[in-house]
Amino acid sequence: MLYYLFYPLHNVISFLNVFRYITFRAIMAAVTAFVISIIFGPLVIKLITRLSIGENIRKEESAKLYELHSKKQGTPTMGGILILVAIFSSTLLWAEILNRYILIVLFSTLWLGITGFMDDYLKQIRKCSKGLPATAKFTSQILLGIILGMILLMSSKNYTKVDIPFLKDISLELGVFYILFVIIVIAGSSNAVNLTDGLDGLAIGSVVMVAVAYSILSYVSGNINFSNYLLIPFIKGSGELTVFCASIIGAGLGFLWFNCYPASIFMGDVGSLSLGGALGITALLIKKELLLVIVGGVFVLEALSVILQVISFRLTNRRIFRITPLHHHFQFLGWSENKVIVRFWIISSIFALLTLVTLKIR
Repeated sequence: MLYYLFYPLHNVISFLNVFRYITFRAIMAAVTAFVISIIFGPLVIKLITRLSIGENIRKEESAKLYELHSKKQGTPTMGGILILVAIFSSTLLWAEILNRYILIVLFSTLWLGITGFMDDYLKQIRKCSKGLPATAKFTSQILLGIILGMILLMSSKNYTKVDIPFLKDISLELGVFYILFVIIVIAGSSNAVNLTDGLDGLAIGSVVMVAVAYSILSYVSGNINFSNYLLIPFIKGSGELTVFCASIIGAGLGFLWFNCYPASIFMGDVGSLSLGGALGITALLIKKELLLVIVGGVFVLEALSVILQVISFRLTNRRIFRITPLHHHFQFLGWSENKVIVRFWIISSIFALLTLVTLKIR
């Protein structure tokens, strides 16, 4: 919004030329989102506490896990609303809001945010312990995947080609299966972050690191000079997604201020489903989908631990891990919650660095 208000005046006031630069607007978006989170965080916590919307730790799932997390009982949740407000406000202020990539990612993030909100609403307000049925969540993600896949197919046939990390001039042509691929990316990224959201600050800290990596990837993908130099597809206009990713970084750090151990608020599904989906959709828009496996390595490991546990138990009646998702397994091994969180953050940062290295190793 500010871009359209101030940049046209740069011929009169030369300083306003800074609004032309994505880097400037991205930094300001991050700062704005952070400030919004910091200012409104205490108010949101008070409001949610007043409404008695608190985390419910169920003893029947695991007596030991209940013992470890019993202090979290009643902690305000649904804080993802604060994150989304900060992201949307900041992006609308600093991005070119008529940019098609910005419109797509905001629409998709809102869609998943509403899905997560419905789940939280049923669990926290209507007191339905299981919340939104899994079939309803997947249906929502599938519908979004179909809509987004069709939009991308109509915008460019090049989207059916999926680049392979570390290899240049080699890509997978998915053709009609591209929409299925979009569905898998959205559902996979969204649910993986949701599974990771089990310890104070673990998910949001990892999301911030992935967002940092994708802000850089978005910038180089939308810059013809950098994309030609790095031999990656140039996607005109996709550089604006840098502003969106920067908003995630700022909002995430602001939320982490209150969500770090011991957490004063949890994000809930309204936050985890939308943030995970937002990262997956950004990856689709800039054609860096397979890099999600690397940059989101922590999320992949968390999701894989659940999948492998289910398969192993059904086939052999034995468990690979003491409990899943993976972060709880390490708690059962005797690691303190803080140690698990920080070590997972370290691993997430390493994965983010490895992702950026792929730009040169091709």
